[in-house]
Amino acid sequence: MQDTDIIGHNDIREYFKKQILDGSLVHAHLIIGKDGIGKSLITKETAVKLIGKSEIKQYVDICEFKLSKNKKSIGIDQVRALIDEVNKKPYEGDKKVIIIYSADKLTVQAQNAVLKTIEEPPAGVYIFILCENVQMILDTIKSRCQIHKLNPLSREEMLKFIYRKYPELDGKQKESLLVFAEGIPGRCEYLKEDEDFRVIRDTLAKLIVDINKTKESEFINKYINFFIKYNHLYSEIFEAILSYVRDIILYKDITDDKIIINRDKIDVIKQCCDLFSYNSLQKIVSAAEEARKKIVKNVNFNLVYNVFLIDIFNV
Repeated sequence: MQDTDIIGHNDIREYFKKQILDGSLVHAHLIIGKDGIGKSLITKETAVKLIGKSEIKQYVDICEFKLSKNKKSIGIDQVRALIDEVNKKPYEGDKKVIIIYSADKLTVQAQNAVLKTIEEPPAGVYIFILCENVQMILDTIKSRCQIHKLNPLSREEMLKFIYRKYPELDGKQKESLLVFAEGIPGRCEYLKEDEDFRVIRDTLAKLIVDINKTKESEFINKYINFFIKYNHLYSEIFEAILSYVRDIILYKDITDDKIIINRDKIDVIKQCCDLFSYNSLQKIVSAAEEARKKIVKNVNFNLVYNVFLIDIFNV
């Protein structure tokens, strides 16, 4: 891959490029952003430039450390291997790049070991620490790194990415992918191909239609296990719910298929226009947004979903 293939994040990419050309790039960087937003791609592009190469691929002087398969955290033993690598001289030139993925999964002990390496790195060694949840990173590490936050891509950038990646999709499919990806390119492949996402969209379409059609207890019992099973995909769940409600509100206003995101569910959208008032739809939006906030705050998800189902049933 060439750097011209990368879409978005132009400011940070230009910054790294200038700093490398000037010879003024600091040795430690903390790159923050949601999974799939482009942290690894931007870091690899920078690493390749640092060691004097042009093609983005694996090189002996770019060392990557990732969370081991079936592991929930990165422990001190894995970090010791990283430290050993840091202390080895570069093989091809005078620079070496260390990339630590999922740094928010480092144990406190492992982070303290990384901290010592950041404080006294050998000459020519550059360390890039990638994470999604910066709150899990020790303040002592953050204070010794230059911090970069990657924001979601713009609509235009995402469309460029989707048209390049999935030229076979029609306009409706591209638009749906754009909305659900929320500016994160890495989510597109998951959203397009993952069976879980299809199940989520289909189930939630049925859920909205079922509101007020049965007894409250029957409604909750029918859907609570779905929410618990897919809790790890809570962001996708709530974004799907909100996208359906937005479509229903828009269609009630304009009655035009072209403005609908979920065009493959247009029959559901039309049916729900007759089932819900604007006030009821707004209550569903508020309930979904409140439930999502509580999940993010690690409130007991079983309780959150039960309350959410009760709230939307009684709109």
